[in-house]
Amino acid sequence: MQNFILVPDSFKGTLSAIEVCNIMKSSIKNLYKDANIISVPVADGGEGTVDAFLYALGGEKKSVWVSDAFNEQKILAHYAMLKDDIAVIEMADCAGLPLVKNRLEPDKTTTFGVGELIIDAINSGAKKIILGFGGSATNDGGCGMAAALGVKFKDEQDQEFIPTGGTLSQIYKIDMNN
Repeated sequence: MQNFILVPDSFKGTLSAIEVCNIMKSSIKNLYKDANIISVPVADGGEGTVDAFLYALGGEKKSVWVSDAFNEQKILAHYAMLKDDIAVIEMADCAGLPLVKNRLEPDKTTTFGVGELIIDAINSGAKKIILGFGGSATNDGGCGMAAALGVKFKDEQDQEFIPTGGTLSQIYKIDMNN
């Protein structure tokens, strides 16, 4: 009997790690009918992180409508609730490169939707949160996420705004009372 351990990450933009495992397993089974195959799909914190945790540990996939990377519309994003009240959130599911497609404008994107996922996870009972930051289409340093969580960013005119990579230099005051 042949033994195989499959530990792939996703093929960015094409196949998830789970899909890669399934294709590899099927191909191996074509050659070695009685092969013993262990599949361990992995992720680097970007796309597929939530699914890799769910595959490995079980749990529940939660769906939430959150702001997209440009804060222009609501999109359906997901996170995992694992046992022991642990949530796994991947930034890529609401502010990731595959979602912005060819609109590569990190100066205009925000992590606000990530904060909205965190709020939902907390409201669902999460006591610990694992954040995967891979695959991001943003460079706001997490300020959008912080804004969603109640931090207020103000400019020199004391006007509140949600920072993006291109507006970080306009932050004059940060209010963390909320």
